[in-house]
Formats: sequence, C-alpha cells, structure tokens
Amino acid sequence: MPLSADNLKQVMRHWASGVAIITSTSAGSYHGLTANSFTSISTNPVLISVAINNHTRSYQMISDAGFFGVSILSEGQQAVSDRFAGKEFLSNRFVDLDVFYLITGAPLIKGALAHLDCRITYAYEMPDSTLFIGEVVAAQISDSLKPLIYYDRGYHKL
Repeated sequence: MPLSADNLKQVMRHWASGVAIITSTSAGSYHGLTANSFTSISTNPVLISVAINNHTRSYQMISDAGFFGVSILSEGQQAVSDRFAGKEFLSNRFVDLDVFYLITGAPLIKGALAHLDCRITYAYEMPDSTLFIGEVVAAQISDSLKPLIYYDRGYHKL
C-alpha cells in the first residue's frame, strides 16, 4: 500500500532536527522559509542540499538568483522560525531582523548558530519540489550558542 502524504508527515514528526532558514534575493527583494529538508551531502566538494516547494516565492528567487543562504537557528529564535514558516502574515519576513552577507549576497540572519552561503551547482526538479544542491562558498559558526531543536511539532532544547 502506498504511503500517503499525511502518513509520511506523521512518521517524520518523530525525526528530531535543527531548524534552518533558507534565504535568497532577486530583483531587489528578499524571501526565505523555514526548512527541515536541509542536509550536508559531501565534504569534497563541500555540498549541502535543500528541497523547496516549486510553488513558493523562495523557489522562484533561488532559481533566479542561483544562490541561497542557510541560517541554522539558535535557542531563543523560535519566533524567527515561526515567522519564516508563515505562522504570522508579513509581506516582508525580514522586517526588523538584522541580516548580513558573506559572498553571494544571500541575506543571513544575525544571532543564528551557524551560517552557510551557497551557490547552486545542481537542481533536480520533482513534481512538487526541487532538490537544490549548493556548493558552500562561505561558512561561519558561533560556538557560544546552542541549537534550536524541532521535534513532534514543537521546539526543544538540548
């Protein structure tokens, strides 16, 4: 029997993960989303992947720009995660947030545990989403912070 989308969601709620905000910019606009479909896939070359729904502004911006940023959130950034997950309506999710840039121009969120700046090297389009493979061109971490953890529809601490 095939697995339904709802069944998969129920199973995946039992996978604890960090929380990442995927961002990009195109034509003078910024956009981003909360993602848990983010992973490291290679150290030589340094590659990460993220799957983005094909019907979102983030998908269009990342496709147009050819780059994206990843901000791995720290404890205390639940409101940032909720904002980029669309739990509050904002025409500009970046309003009142401090951002900075490394190499590509992708906005990165200050106060996050770690940041990755990536150029797209491969894009694999699927029916509902696209798997973007990005080469990490710059990275930084803050050893003094702890990660924000997401499990079973809630935020947790280590």
